[in-house]
Amino acid sequence: MARTASLSGFPEWLPQERLVELHVLDTLRKTFELHGFSSIETRAVETVGQLLRKGEIDKEVYGLSRLQEDEDTPRDESGKSDKADPNALALHFDLTVPFARYVVENAGYLAFPFRRYQIQKVWRGERPQEGRAREFTQADIDVVGDGELPFRYDVEIALVIAEALSALPIPDFRLRINNRKLAEGFYRGIGLTDTAGVLRSIDKLEKIGEAKVAELLRNELGATDEQAALALKLASIRTEDTSFVAQVRALGVSDELLEEGLSELEQVIEAAVQRAPGKVVADLSIARGLDYYTGTVVETVLVGHEQLGSICSGGRYDALASKGNRKFPGVGLSIGVTRLVSRILSQEFATASRSVPTAVLVALNNDDSWSAAQDVAAQLRGRGIATEVAAKAEKFGKQIKFADRRGIPFVWFTDDDGKHQVKDIRTGEQVDADPASWEPSPDDLHVRITTR
Repeated sequence: MARTASLSGFPEWLPQERLVELHVLDTLRKTFELHGFSSIETRAVETVGQLLRKGEIDKEVYGLSRLQEDEDTPRDESGKSDKADPNALALHFDLTVPFARYVVENAGYLAFPFRRYQIQKVWRGERPQEGRAREFTQADIDVVGDGELPFRYDVEIALVIAEALSALPIPDFRLRINNRKLAEGFYRGIGLTDTAGVLRSIDKLEKIGEAKVAELLRNELGATDEQAALALKLASIRTEDTSFVAQVRALGVSDELLEEGLSELEQVIEAAVQRAPGKVVADLSIARGLDYYTGTVVETVLVGHEQLGSICSGGRYDALASKGNRKFPGVGLSIGVTRLVSRILSQEFATASRSVPTAVLVALNNDDSWSAAQDVAAQLRGRGIATEVAAKAEKFGKQIKFADRRGIPFVWFTDDDGKHQVKDIRTGEQVDADPASWEPSPDDLHVRITTR
């Protein structure tokens, strides 16, 4: 792992660790593009008003201020900058809210349903620990429609993410899926009208336990003992197939929205059993704290590493993006790349074969040979072989040691007669070579990521 940084919560990887992260990012990008998702990038900042557009959030947001503010900067009565100013700027805490704004502003230029992936940094005022950072990378995919979005996209998104995660050097995982309609309809059916409040309480189950959640339901939402017990019974249902439908109906609650949610979740689980067996579970305790989710909701855990928290989450949102009477419903999931990479590195699930992309160091006979060495390097690079040229004409032993410290496997020599040889410094083997045709082995051509 990278050394402890001077500023906690802002991880910085060592070069060999960064190569592992790049492998993760490249794998996700390739999978997303295979499924037709286009890449976009949004600005790092949004207005506070935009970030809070759907009500208060449970994230600590980093606001921005200039060191030298102009006279037009809004101030409160004490003369300080007005932090509540809706036009003030703050760093985005996720990629979904900025994406919603992007869709609204660019709707005239997008073809709907619009499929996008976005891999960027986000910032939150988290308490730093493994898996939780203040600056971290997310990888999101979303499909957004104009006016309507067929439910089948909820199914497709889950399958794409299952495929993407399966390609990464991580332990087994489970997508835990629920449906907000199912949960809200159930709560409504047992007489709990503040369904958003119940969802927020249920969302705390794994952190505080059933007894304290029941207490919250009674004290803060006015639930009876029977209502609290039924809400917790619903949250206890977990199945790897569609048998959850019968278990929910056995609780004896009737509601139209409940039936709609049951049907939607059944479709997702049924498709997953067929196309991603063993990777998806119906988990009726999943609530997701953000209020903009309206249907399918997902959280993902690594099996045996559940204490790390969710590595991928998201769901369906029908009203996050709108322009007048025009609605842009969507569904998407977000992978916590930094959280995943931190666990991959700490547990050595994957390592890079070397710390630099360079495969060859061209040695110098003397200072006058630098230009000829650059010609050799250009020929090698022209055929896709990453190459460096030594900076000083030191003794060959020192140049070889330099390559070894850098993790470069081959050193190239050219004598005064123009004869070329290349040395594998790991084995000591040295052979004649031609810069126009020599190739390292496929394993040495590029950095390899090996998995445990």
